[in-house]
Amino acid sequence: MVTIPINSILLSISFQFEFYPLLIVICLAFLIPILLSLLNLGKIPTVIVEIILGYMVGKFLFPVLPDFNTESLDFLALSGFMFLMFLGGLEIDVNGIVQSFPRKKLTAKSFGQNPLLVGILYFLISLALSIGLAELLSIFIHVSSPLYFALIMVTTSVGIILPVLKGHNMLNSSFGQMVITAAALADILSILLFSFTAYILKHGFESKLLLILGLFLLFYILYRMGQRLTKKTFVKRIAHQLSHASSQIQIRGTLFLILLFIVIAQFIGPEVMLLGAFLAGLLISVFMNKNRSILLIKLDGMGYGFFIPVFFIMVGVQFDDSALLEMGNSPLLFLLLLLVSMYLIKILPAFLWKKRFGTKQAMAGGVLMASRLSLIIAASKIGLDFGIISPGINAAFVLMAVLTCLISPMVFNNLISKNILTGDKHIIIGGSSTGVLLARRLKMHGTKAILLENDEQRYKELKNKGMTIINADGTDPSIFFELDLYPDNYIVVLTHSEQRNIEICRMLKTIFNHDNIITKASDKLIEQELNKLKVDYVDSHRIMATTLENLIFRPTTYHALVETFENYQVEDIKLSNPNISGLQVKDVPFHKDGQLILVRQEQKVDIPHGNTLLKKGDIITVMGTEPALEDFREKFKE
Repeated sequence: MVTIPINSILLSISFQFEFYPLLIVICLAFLIPILLSLLNLGKIPTVIVEIILGYMVGKFLFPVLPDFNTESLDFLALSGFMFLMFLGGLEIDVNGIVQSFPRKKLTAKSFGQNPLLVGILYFLISLALSIGLAELLSIFIHVSSPLYFALIMVTTSVGIILPVLKGHNMLNSSFGQMVITAAALADILSILLFSFTAYILKHGFESKLLLILGLFLLFYILYRMGQRLTKKTFVKRIAHQLSHASSQIQIRGTLFLILLFIVIAQFIGPEVMLLGAFLAGLLISVFMNKNRSILLIKLDGMGYGFFIPVFFIMVGVQFDDSALLEMGNSPLLFLLLLLVSMYLIKILPAFLWKKRFGTKQAMAGGVLMASRLSLIIAASKIGLDFGIISPGINAAFVLMAVLTCLISPMVFNNLISKNILTGDKHIIIGGSSTGVLLARRLKMHGTKAILLENDEQRYKELKNKGMTIINADGTDPSIFFELDLYPDNYIVVLTHSEQRNIEICRMLKTIFNHDNIITKASDKLIEQELNKLKVDYVDSHRIMATTLENLIFRPTTYHALVETFENYQVEDIKLSNPNISGLQVKDVPFHKDGQLILVRQEQKVDIPHGNTLLKKGDIITVMGTEPALEDFREKFKE
């Protein structure tokens, strides 16, 4: 039996690295969020403070430390850099972008309402402006590659835009979706363009360039494999069994995937590594339910808890302010022109949104799109490392990242309309008891409802009760211009006169070409008029008959639904989550305050039980409290 001395094993591990530089960096990373919280500066992005304090440490502390070596910090910073790009890909809602692909014949109206098509046009205009302004700025300072300079300027930051929109409760609004899609496309297309451009500028056009397409082939192959494997019961079982304790198979698999893309990209060329990490994030994003995923929490913890703070602090440590002197005697003039240019290339294309959202809101969106953070630093660092841009330009872009992340959210908050009339809402014309009840029910669903009432006394009465109401005549078109009517806003017409209802519906159709209109009808002549106008309506006699039928045959259920509406609601949800598809009802942990009522599978309707198999495309009727319904939505929707 051969005995291996323990010393021979330990000798293979070097203990010569100095850990105190890492201790300083991690200490900063730990203290910065606490400092921002204590100073009530939570709206300032943490990474901005990390860069600033990193600069101070690099300028005043690290130079005086004995035997200072950044080798380990440089490796961790590079790892954080790659992890940042991976999480950037993970932020992209790939399925949301795919769902925006036009499926019908395009018209000018449908084009303007499609976030994907408008986002692509927005990016192309931004890119054209960026190239023109890069050529203009090259008059003031030598730029070896105006094209790459322009690609750096055209970047944006989804990581800044998402929390700002979320803070305004605009994530799911039409405006929010437009901005998010445009930002996601800017991220994807920017990374693609500057990865190819950096490679071409360094190596020229060569056959190896085609290997970059191999990354996309790998992405497609793994995507197809993932689609099949995630449906297999044994894969789900193994993933669940090995996702906890010491196995952490999901984390290990994710790290394997990141490194697989990075190593292949590194083989093609170091300048392509960024694209590899980003594609790994996109791939995981396709299969992950971000609202409920424990994996996402763990990845965020690894990234933002350790690797990414090291990267941003090291960006500050390595920031060379003296490089700005290469811009001559007036670096401030160049920096000001660069800042203005970076806002112009985002604000001017935002006027694509003017017709739909108004000038002020469109400008607010453009200002928010001008915020840049990780991607601009990443693109600039790649350009610096490969000699495409100078140290001075790199320093200028790092400054721009800091400034735009501070300026854009503040300006957006001031520009975005606080007017209750604008934004996503539904409009109810007529302050009758039915209209008031509908407004209250819509509010319970988290939807803004605005009442229009012509009678001044009734208006004052409802306003005193806290209703969102306007004293206006529903037949007056000017009020709908003031309301900044969106195509997806519903208008419910419930005045005291059905002839007046028809008059309002006709005006909305002819002047505004509005589609989402609902009213009531009590006889065949009214129904015929509404059918000609293509307006949806409810038959009041049929509704009354159905209500009476329910009271006769289902009195307990009827009273339970009507009298407990504030506590329990019924909703139809289409199952689109591939992780739930193929499971039985008993295998899914549903919220304790919710219940499945019906499952519609094509033409068949079943009452679900424990062994009922859930399939993608099923329409599932659920009942429960609002938290339970939210849980159902998160589980069933992709």
